[in-house]
Amino acid sequence: MIGRIAGRVDFRGTDHVLIDVGGVGYVVHVSERTLAALPGVGEATALYTDLLVREDLLQLFGFTTLVEKEWHRLLMSVQGIGAKASMAILGALGPDGVGRAIALGDWNAVKAAPGVGPKIAQRVVNELKDKAPAVMAMTPSSAAEPVLVESTGAPVTAATAVQPANASSQSEALSALANLGYAPGEAAAAVARAQGETPDADTPALIRAALRLLAPKG
Repeated sequence: MIGRIAGRVDFRGTDHVLIDVGGVGYVVHVSERTLAALPGVGEATALYTDLLVREDLLQLFGFTTLVEKEWHRLLMSVQGIGAKASMAILGALGPDGVGRAIALGDWNAVKAAPGVGPKIAQRVVNELKDKAPAVMAMTPSSAAEPVLVESTGAPVTAATAVQPANASSQSEALSALANLGYAPGEAAAAVARAQGETPDADTPALIRAALRLLAPKG
């Protein structure tokens, strides 16, 4: 299993990149969002990868973080979702957007991805709603972002351009609500909605907002 690739970008296609690793070129398929975050031809990069093995085909799919890779693997577990549809969903929504859509039961957001119909979108939401909180709680440190090396030799992370600054706030809020006894599904939905309404909220503010949403009405 090829789990990670680090090398030089030799070519950028519309849905893939060619990465030279010690003289060997690897074709890595990526989402539009990931492609936009990658450096130009001739620059160093690193991607987490997932290898799709079929009788007549071997394909590598690349991701800037382990969180994105985990969403890909979960999406692929849904009947009717292949690698192409998974990458389309991740490209349209991003890892955080996928988690928010599933937690809120917003299958219309999933349906917005090219090639994904309403039945498949509903199936994604229904089948992954109980699995979403664990992935949403993955912090930047647990995601172990791949390291790139700039021409200056200074290390930078691949996901800097696509990871929200408050990713840790989301996971900490989920943990806090779980400690208060809320079920993972309802906690994830509340945090996702609260974060959507106040994207820049820190952890305490996010917890307060989620608790207000979870409070009994009437």
